[in-house]
Amino acid sequence: MARRLLAVAVVCLVVLAGCQGGMSGDATTDPTTTAPTTEQMTDAAGTTTQPGANASFSYDDPDADTLGWEGGYWYNESISVDRSDGLNDSELHTVVNRSMARVEVVRGLEFNQSVPVDVISREEFANDTAASYENVTRNGTLHQNVKWEAMFMVGEDENAIDVLASNRAGSVLGYYSPSEDRIAIVSEDTESPQMDEITLSQELFHGLQTHRFNTSELNQSTQELHNAKDGIIEGDGNYVDHRYQQRCERDWDCLRPTDSESPSGSDRHTGIALTRLQPYSDGPVFVEQLYESGGWDAVNDVYENPPASTEQTIHPDRYGVDEPTPVSVADTSTDAWTVPEMGNDSVDFASFGEAGLFTMLWYPSYVETQATGQPADVVIPTAHLLAPARNNDTLDLYNYSHPYTDGWDGDKLVPYAASDSLNTSETAYVWASTWDSASDATEFADAYRELLQYHGAERVSDAGPNVWRIPDDSDSGYADAFRVTTTEGRVTIVNAPTVDQLDAVHDSS
Repeated sequence: MARRLLAVAVVCLVVLAGCQGGMSGDATTDPTTTAPTTEQMTDAAGTTTQPGANASFSYDDPDADTLGWEGGYWYNESISVDRSDGLNDSELHTVVNRSMARVEVVRGLEFNQSVPVDVISREEFANDTAASYENVTRNGTLHQNVKWEAMFMVGEDENAIDVLASNRAGSVLGYYSPSEDRIAIVSEDTESPQMDEITLSQELFHGLQTHRFNTSELNQSTQELHNAKDGIIEGDGNYVDHRYQQRCERDWDCLRPTDSESPSGSDRHTGIALTRLQPYSDGPVFVEQLYESGGWDAVNDVYENPPASTEQTIHPDRYGVDEPTPVSVADTSTDAWTVPEMGNDSVDFASFGEAGLFTMLWYPSYVETQATGQPADVVIPTAHLLAPARNNDTLDLYNYSHPYTDGWDGDKLVPYAASDSLNTSETAYVWASTWDSASDATEFADAYRELLQYHGAERVSDAGPNVWRIPDDSDSGYADAFRVTTTEGRVTIVNAPTVDQLDAVHDSS
């Protein structure tokens, strides 16, 4: 039962759009029509008005653009479409405009411009995704390989770019491209691509976010910053998604795919997916609390000061109060090691934040649970992440808070490559993190050593108490040397291919 719950929960999260706790996948519509309804209309302040039982609704076009009407269609207007062979251009126009009107009603914001929408097959999206990863530079590949190796998610004999491309190709249900200002809805049906109105609603809202709040300009240069800013971007989007689906189940008939339309999730890397998708779980709860305390105005205000860390959405009471501390890592490496230059204004370091560190410590339990079929407890128990998912009424599917990573205050991972890496492909890294207290730092360091031991690491007694080595004959894929030191509220992890190379990567003196 635990294994099935885990599999279902992970698939639910990695589909990236429209999948939140407590939402039923049973909302469907007749393949040819959607019926008119009479229901509440939500205004910009979040209040509702209910027409009388015999009230009539005028579907005449208004004299000027108004909330709840777009492109000739009201939010509750009847439409006629034939889904048996996909949607033709006029049908797609109808569905998109009515969905825009519905997003306006749900979110209380007016669209000032439309966004082009295409429906594409999974195969087409996979091909496009593969093409987008083809031009990653060698240094870019080294950077990603080191990042995800440090997370114990992509081994030394694997290519992180291939894993990232596969994850994206198999999981996305739809996306909005700010650079192209267009939306693509991804359908599993290659013969007659289908529309999922819930996915469409979220992507339309992402377009609205970009137009209204200029979200494409937010700094998302590291995984931690990406997840932090997505706390409001995806948190708001998924909360709108949630409220939109509630209206579909209660008031509206909505275009929904069949069960066969959902991605299986079988080929995706769960650890990477869960690292990246923390804001899809904690973000909607963060936004819901803002909405309940101050309406949509309170949510809108956050775009001026978005979350600075995943800590601030895992623990919403710390938003605007507990700011992360910038972490510096001095380059004390010898000439044998260099930091790969990324170019294109990309940063040459990484940061994973509280969400990433939690997932790193949790992931081995998932691996063991999948292997044995029994709930595992390696460092952080499998069941810990999934506890909220057992409650069908919660927006927060996953629990990313744990004593081992609570107290995070900042982290910085600097990848290194051997100067002759063209011949050796050797890499290393220095990963420093700061914590609210010395005890928090010690607790994380102890948990990290448990993670090393899970991967076969043994303490190297003649190198001091802080040096560990995963043997070359280990089948873990992470055969390296590690030095883990704690100084007051700071933990420094140094990785190198051998024990003798640790000081060459980062001098311990």
